[in-house]
Amino acid sequence: MNKSILILLFFVSLSYSQTIDSSSCTSIYLIRHAEKVRESVKDKNPHLNSKGLIRAEKWASFFKNIKFDAVYSTDYFRTKETAKPILIRNQKLLIYNPSSINYDDFIELNKGKTVLVVGHSNTVPGFANKILNNNIYNNIEDNNNSNLYFINKCDGKVSFHALYYVN
Repeated sequence: MNKSILILLFFVSLSYSQTIDSSSCTSIYLIRHAEKVRESVKDKNPHLNSKGLIRAEKWASFFKNIKFDAVYSTDYFRTKETAKPILIRNQKLLIYNPSSINYDDFIELNKGKTVLVVGHSNTVPGFANKILNNNIYNNIEDNNNSNLYFINKCDGKVSFHALYYVN
């Protein structure tokens, strides 16, 4: 099936499920940062490269019809630069630390909200696994900056999807 059609069907079904009673639903979208500058392996906090800046804008376009109550990012240039185009006017970027976050507190704080989490190849799948209380997703391949993970919790029921977003 064409990936664009698959993504469209996903969001049509998502829109339908959230119209039932979105106030009791928590929706969490997770993405990895866009492509980063790779000029030096010593640089632990690189910025996005030109392809990454374009991808960040594509993510903003992709999410344009979703109103995020909160957008979370790790405290690195590449994740903050990926999230920035997605923020709505006057919305603050919330910084989280994947090694010290309490996932139960995160769920409670964001209950009934729609949030975006921007992380890394080795933190986004782990974040999703912690929210799901199940080890489903593996680390993302280093050359893949296109995965979208979605978790929806409504009235004790959980649905989740992992999609590959077309470049």
